[in-house]
Amino acid sequence: MKHRRIPNRRAVIAGAGALALAATATVTLANANASQAPAPKPTLGKLTSAAATALAAKLKTDTAGAFYDAKTKKLVVNVVNEAAAKAVRAKGAEARLVEHTFAQLDSARQTLKSKATIPGTSWGIDPQSNKVVVTADRTVKGGKLDRLTKVAESLGDKVEVRRSKGEFKPFIGGGDAIWGSGARCSLGFNVVKDGQPYFLTAGHCGNEIKSWSDKQGGSAIATTEDSKFPGDDYSLAKYTGDTAHPSEVNLYDGGAQKITKAAEATVGEKVRRSGSTTQVHDGTVKALNASVNYQEGTVEGLIQTDVCAEPGDSGGALFDGESALGLTSGGSGDCTNGGETFFQPVTEALKAYGAEIG
Repeated sequence: MKHRRIPNRRAVIAGAGALALAATATVTLANANASQAPAPKPTLGKLTSAAATALAAKLKTDTAGAFYDAKTKKLVVNVVNEAAAKAVRAKGAEARLVEHTFAQLDSARQTLKSKATIPGTSWGIDPQSNKVVVTADRTVKGGKLDRLTKVAESLGDKVEVRRSKGEFKPFIGGGDAIWGSGARCSLGFNVVKDGQPYFLTAGHCGNEIKSWSDKQGGSAIATTEDSKFPGDDYSLAKYTGDTAHPSEVNLYDGGAQKITKAAEATVGEKVRRSGSTTQVHDGTVKALNASVNYQEGTVEGLIQTDVCAEPGDSGGALFDGESALGLTSGGSGDCTNGGETFFQPVTEALKAYGAEIG
């Protein structure tokens, strides 16, 4: 299928969104990263980041996840004993002795889920601190805060609680992205399913918008075929007209980043995000399999980052070089003071829909 560049480049290629969902704090969706040259995928010897994560999983009870250490430029696998450390080093990765296994941290996360699922909170396992990091926004107070504090304290040093000055909530913003029903969202990635052109965006966008245009009040270019939110946060829209759909992300500097594949994110990985409100910004992956408790419900399995964002970036693309990583779900803060943003892993959406990048 021939990919042609869309005249309204900002609207369709980059897919920066407008119905931004707030995640942990003043929830503003994360922005796209700056238009600098993409950093190479972290490697150590013959071991890729994916291989390091797989190695950690293979060692099971004796490990606590893996991450990329930007300072030393090494992949690190957390272990809880010297035998596991030797196995890690034998495979070409750096081993670090920590106190808590992944199983212990995951058990703490499950306890939080069962006893402290409170709107305005989020949590994820941070392999760098070897803890489950919990964030509570400004709406969590009184009895709710007491409840969260009690549960967290019962889990000891496996959990760290942080406060956010913002609030988790959905956002509708104006701008030149993809439009429908008086709202706008960001297009994430163009994909192909059964030989036909589609695009991915956030599920909370697909819940609200069924017919999409590349300009406010314009003719329809796509219709939502399916959306998942809460629980997950992704949706699939099928192009209905003769609209160009290049596999690119808008860098808002007159150029575009070609996207050729989908990949799993790695803690410590440098990433970029593109959105119609804040354009391109970069940051670092802080946690995987994170949970966010929005007022509308909980979304799990998210990528947590320190990328900034603002209302209107929802659904936009998280990427690293030519690799598609995620779709903007929600976040906190802004691009003046900084913040954090959560992303739906794109690999999960592709698998659910039987689609591929293209």
